[in-house]
Amino acid sequence: MSYELNVAHLYGDLMNTYGDVGNILALNYYAKQMDVSLNVKVVSLEEDFKSADYDLAFFGGGQDFEQTIVSQDIQTKKAELTKFIESDGPLLAICGGFQLLGHYYIGADGEKLPGIGALDHYTLAQDHNRFIGNIVIKNQETGETYHGFENHQGLTYLGKDERPLGNVVSGKGNNGEDGTEGAIYKNVYCSYFHGPILTRNGDIAKHLLVAALQRKYPDADFSQQAALPIPATF
Repeated sequence: MSYELNVAHLYGDLMNTYGDVGNILALNYYAKQMDVSLNVKVVSLEEDFKSADYDLAFFGGGQDFEQTIVSQDIQTKKAELTKFIESDGPLLAICGGFQLLGHYYIGADGEKLPGIGALDHYTLAQDHNRFIGNIVIKNQETGETYHGFENHQGLTYLGKDERPLGNVVSGKGNNGEDGTEGAIYKNVYCSYFHGPILTRNGDIAKHLLVAALQRKYPDADFSQQAALPIPATF
């Protein structure tokens, strides 16, 4: 039996500075191995996001200029995005997308950009410094190790009910202080990993796809999809 998932690519025309659209390609690659077809739609400025219309969402990263524009527009989508998240909608948020799901982000110029507060983290700015380089983290729940590349000025601090995507093995992570990288809340996965993250860490793609399938088709058995072997790509 084949299945379909509707995917929202949030601000895919703006928040794609670091080639994060590769995550959509990776999702398609693994979805085909699960006999799943993805219907991907870009949801951008002045366009509605309806939580009931989508089974999975992706929110990539951008530079401060794009984030300033998106931080204003995303307030119109706040209610529906929060509804999607709270109803266990799977969502992958990278870098700027990660920051804007939280309460606020301080830009390089000191401007405070509002997020939507769907997740309880906040992001400060480093003073004339960025975290740049390869990074390795380990997820304490699954035991999975994730590899990526970080390039961010933000210092993100997790809040209530958030747990890290992984603990830093090497690299800087969310803030260079507490040893965390990324965030997980319900079925939301956040990270600063570029690369893109899913091309190097297919297990995360599998988690997202299986969660979306189980949510949309609650009576189906997806044990075969959950057992899909993911070869190392690092």
